[in-house]
Amino acid sequence: MSLQTSMIHNLSHQNSVANHFLNQLRDVNVQNNMFLFRKNMERLGNIFAYEISKLLPYKEIETETPLGIAKTNVLDTRIVLCTILRAGLPLHNGILDFFDGAGNAFVAAYRKNHKDGTFEINLEYITCPDLNNAVLILSDPMLATGASVVKTLEYLKEYGNYAQLHIASIIASSYGVRQVSRLFPNAHLWIAAEDEELTARSYIVPGLGDAGDLAYGRKLQE
Repeated sequence: MSLQTSMIHNLSHQNSVANHFLNQLRDVNVQNNMFLFRKNMERLGNIFAYEISKLLPYKEIETETPLGIAKTNVLDTRIVLCTILRAGLPLHNGILDFFDGAGNAFVAAYRKNHKDGTFEINLEYITCPDLNNAVLILSDPMLATGASVVKTLEYLKEYGNYAQLHIASIIASSYGVRQVSRLFPNAHLWIAAEDEELTARSYIVPGLGDAGDLAYGRKLQE
């Protein structure tokens, strides 16, 4: 079963400032500014959060002002934000800026590469609040094969049954979009751009490089 087109939300299909932030994230002449790289990830997190908010449940409340009573529609759901360390932190923080009362889940995962060019995703740590009846928003800046997202969601099952699932990635490969769409047909997938090519080692082309290294500095290789 494939995901309905309406469930895939690609920000680059419309002209907006999101494209400006995405371009700076990709630009090798700008990437050496780690602060700006993190900031642009946060800004896209803000935009994702705003767009996601349009699909959430609301209720009407009355608020007393100095001059009377104002009726307003406010969020009427419990939200849990989850991200995959370390690359996902700036994107997560951008979403958290808008859903500041949300619960937070964190997953420590890494790609273990093998000599034959294959790899596996290892999860070493997870912390998560109750997911029952919550809106779960999972953020991972790069959706390549989708393996990290799939494994994370498998591990999150033991924390409850969420009512709604949103997955936010800055850049996704076409393969990753198809995989996530097939395995999670009821999920809303939010991306800033879709790139068609994956290398033999499952890196997105043109992509932007290693988001974790660009945000926080190069890590020691195995």
